[in-house]
Amino acid sequence: MQKFHISLITVVLAATIGAANAASLGNGVVYSANEGDGSISAITLSSGEVRTIDIPVVPHNVQISPDGKLLLAVGTPSEWQGGHGGAEDQPTPAAATHGHGAQAALVLLDTSKPGKPIATLPSGDHPAHVVTSKGGDLAFITNADANQVTVVDISRKAVVAEIPTGSYPHGLRLSPDGRELYVANVTDNSVSVINVKNLKESARIPVGKAPVQVAFTPNGEQAYVSLRDEDSVAVIDTSTRKVVGKIQVGRNPIQLFSTPDGSKMYVANQGSDSNPDNTVSVIDIGTQRVVDTVTTGMGAHGVVASNDGKLVFITNSKADTVSAIDTDTQAVVGTYKVGPAPNGITYRALP
Repeated sequence: MQKFHISLITVVLAATIGAANAASLGNGVVYSANEGDGSISAITLSSGEVRTIDIPVVPHNVQISPDGKLLLAVGTPSEWQGGHGGAEDQPTPAAATHGHGAQAALVLLDTSKPGKPIATLPSGDHPAHVVTSKGGDLAFITNADANQVTVVDISRKAVVAEIPTGSYPHGLRLSPDGRELYVANVTDNSVSVINVKNLKESARIPVGKAPVQVAFTPNGEQAYVSLRDEDSVAVIDTSTRKVVGKIQVGRNPIQLFSTPDGSKMYVANQGSDSNPDNTVSVIDIGTQRVVDTVTTGMGAHGVVASNDGKLVFITNSKADTVSAIDTDTQAVVGTYKVGPAPNGITYRALP
């Protein structure tokens, strides 16, 4: 049975921020993928209200479609889930018992009516992250155990390609021009470059120890890669496909995301399962230096920026919260209680 509830605690928290401050967070919606109980939380920024729904899988990642009409989530069956391919993997939460017998899948939700999935599509056996093509017709899903990216045609509801990558592919991002995918291969210490037109790997770039996720600068000239086991971020020149620098950040960086103006890169430092971190490193892209460190919540993991670049949102997997950071002041201006063990995160702008 579908669960759909409003977090009253979050409404109270939002109210304590003050009406003027809450209104300044804009009209967008932030979605978190909650691995602790197989749910997705939707945060309405104008009111601070959080709505949480169960979905048929335990989602590790969630992604808004380019037109904002669909929400894509990928996950494994609720009785089992994977991590980031190494010693820092987190055990399956005891609470993850919803939907016993479900299959790994790509779940599509209508953002106007998120309470009921509109489709459950094939995803491969161990889906981790999902992004779409620039037009939104294709979904690209990393499958760690199969060492490949699964390509799903959304309208046809079918797998149309399986692209080999390095070992244990996890995070992936589409280049700003939509022509290439960069895929972080955790145990291969590399990034696969996939040609979106012919759906083949065109290059594999050595980057460092345990790359987890990739983030492009808005102009597409560089790709930043989190290196979990080096506590650093590698910078790739996309024209030469070579690492041109590394930047030390906090412990065990996981996800990262650029502001739309290309001035800053935000890196969530999760730490380990036994010793979680609660910081976000702010990198000045021009100087390639850490210029600030923001404290959010324990197990800082997922990162996304609002379309206007005024806010960055962080999932705190050990605190069951999402933090909103003001990109001008680097202050946390909102904290929202969401479902347990939030990981992936995405943002949808509203008129």
